[in-house]
Amino acid sequence: MNEARQESASPRATDPAQANGAAARLDAVSKLYGSFAALRKVTVEFAAGSSTVVLGENGAGKSTLLRLIAGLIAPTRGAVHVFGDEPRRQRRRIAYMSHEAMLYDELTAMENLRYFARLHGEASCGPEQALVAVGLDPALTRPVGQYSQGMRQRAALARVLQTAPELLLLDEPFSNLDVDSARRMVELLMEFRTQPVRGVGDGQGARGRTIILTTHQAHLAEPLAETTLTMKAGTIESIVGAARKEEK
Repeated sequence: MNEARQESASPRATDPAQANGAAARLDAVSKLYGSFAALRKVTVEFAAGSSTVVLGENGAGKSTLLRLIAGLIAPTRGAVHVFGDEPRRQRRRIAYMSHEAMLYDELTAMENLRYFARLHGEASCGPEQALVAVGLDPALTRPVGQYSQGMRQRAALARVLQTAPELLLLDEPFSNLDVDSARRMVELLMEFRTQPVRGVGDGQGARGRTIILTTHQAHLAEPLAETTLTMKAGTIESIVGAARKEEK
């Protein structure tokens, strides 16, 4: 898929609530590790307030895409912009949930969330509220290192949701979750997405939050898939929007 085709297919704002521009944009981005190209001249735009599910086999470049947008790695070539700026300058507006829980095993879930809230500078909702939302007991004194994988995944989600980010990046969030827990997570994310962004506007004119999610379990993410982006060998193979899905 060449750059021109990717550009024309990019998810863009289509209504007044999303008319504030792009939450994230990659322009002809390549990411090389020695002779291996994790991404190859990728150009794509994610509209503010949109929800995109990224599909692809292992090694397709999904995680690399998210890490570039999060500002955790830099492109070898091309440019990445988040809210019109370098990702590292917009980190307070971004939350990233990786394969790993990124929690301290010796601390409780509550202690973890309080610690990360202090690092971030604020928590838009309290740690207690975030834990309850993902189905965990804030009073649980067991350290995270003794949690099941599913509980760790839910605690990791609470960690990123408590700061109410404008741009939420989720890398395989359904890993180690049973079907019911995954559906509950999707419901939470759908509710989160509709929360208006502070400072953007109030009432009907306010836009929601932006979600970019990678997964191997497309059927679980379907309710979030306003746009489905499929990657292969470091390139974008296809981008299908909600309107095109309805036609099928």
